[in-house]
Amino acid sequence: MIRLLELTYENLVAAFAKRYEKGPSLAAAAYREFYKQLNPEAWTAKAIGASPGLTDRLRKDLAFTPGSVVEETHQDGVVKFITRLGDGHRIESVILPMETRHTVCLSSQVGCRMGCRFCETGRLGLVRDLTVEEIVGQVYAVRSRFGKIVRNVVFMGMGEPFDNFDAVIQAIKVLSDQRGMNIARRYMTVSTAGRIDGIEKLGAMNMPHLKLVVSLNAPNDKLRAELMPINNAAPLDALQKALMAYPLKKGYDIMIAYVLIPGINDSPDCCRQLADWLAPLRAKVNLIPFNPGTEALYRSPAMEEIDTFRNRLIAMGVNVQKRLPRGRDLMAACGQLSNGAMAG
Repeated sequence: MIRLLELTYENLVAAFAKRYEKGPSLAAAAYREFYKQLNPEAWTAKAIGASPGLTDRLRKDLAFTPGSVVEETHQDGVVKFITRLGDGHRIESVILPMETRHTVCLSSQVGCRMGCRFCETGRLGLVRDLTVEEIVGQVYAVRSRFGKIVRNVVFMGMGEPFDNFDAVIQAIKVLSDQRGMNIARRYMTVSTAGRIDGIEKLGAMNMPHLKLVVSLNAPNDKLRAELMPINNAAPLDALQKALMAYPLKKGYDIMIAYVLIPGINDSPDCCRQLADWLAPLRAKVNLIPFNPGTEALYRSPAMEEIDTFRNRLIAMGVNVQKRLPRGRDLMAACGQLSNGAMAG
C-alpha cells in the first residue's frame, strides 16, 4: 500500500517510478490533489486519468487510514479534538488560534510511559506508538475538517516524541515538504521529557531550524526524580552536558519548560538552583502554571506566585517568559490530555 500521509514528494516520486514505471509529473499530480486539494482520493486527479490503467491501480494501492475525528470541543478559539484510530484507541490534539493562522499541538503516542506526576497523559501509561500517518493525519484533519491554516506545529501532545523517534522525524519531513503541507521547520517544535539519546540523535540529523523544548520542572535531582521518573536514568548533570553539546543555530535557544507547582518547585532555593543549572546553556525558560487534571495532586499557582518566581529568575539574569493557560476548561492545556484517549 502507498500511504500518502507518510511520504514526502520525493518518496512518492520514487514509489511511482518503482511500482508503476511512471515519471514525476504523475506523482506530482497525485501529491497536489491530496495535499493542496485535500482530496484523499488522489487517483481522481485529471492527469492520473489520462494515464491508461493508473487510476484503477491507485484506487487499490492508495491507503488513507489516519483515524476519524469523533469529538471536538471549542472555547475562546481553542479546539480540542479526539481522533479514533483504526484499532479503536483515541488520541487528543489541540488547535490554538493566532491572528491569521494556527498552532497545532500533536500527539506522537497513545498514552506515555514517562509517568510524570503532574501530567494527565502519564496516568495512562504507554499504549502504543503512533504511525507516521496517524501523526501527520492530525494536521491533515485541522486543514480538511476544521479549515484552519496551520503555521506552527508542536509535538507537545500525548506521548514522549523521542520514544517514537523515527516516526516523528519522518512526520516532520512530510509536514515540511514544500509541495505538501509546506510548514517551515522553523515553526516546528519537539518537546522531550529529557531523553538524552533522543537529544543526541536529533542533534546529529542536521535539522538546525527545528526547535527543541526540554521539560525540566525541577532544579535538583531529588525533586526532579520525584516528579519525573526519567531523571533516574537521565540525571540533571548528564542532561546539562547533552544540551551544552547540542548544535544550536545562531540566534536560537533551547527552550526549558518549567511547570510551576506551588509549594513544590517554586521556592527561592529552587529559583537559585535553576538559574545556576541554566548558566552554561543558551536557553530560555517557558514558565507554565500547573494545570490540574482529573485527579490533581497539586493546585494551580496564582498569577502572583508565577510573577514572583519569574521576577526572581529575571533578577538572576535568566531569560524567562510565562505561558498563560489556554484550554484549561476543555482539559486541553499543557499536561491535561488523556481523558478521551481510551479505546472505545
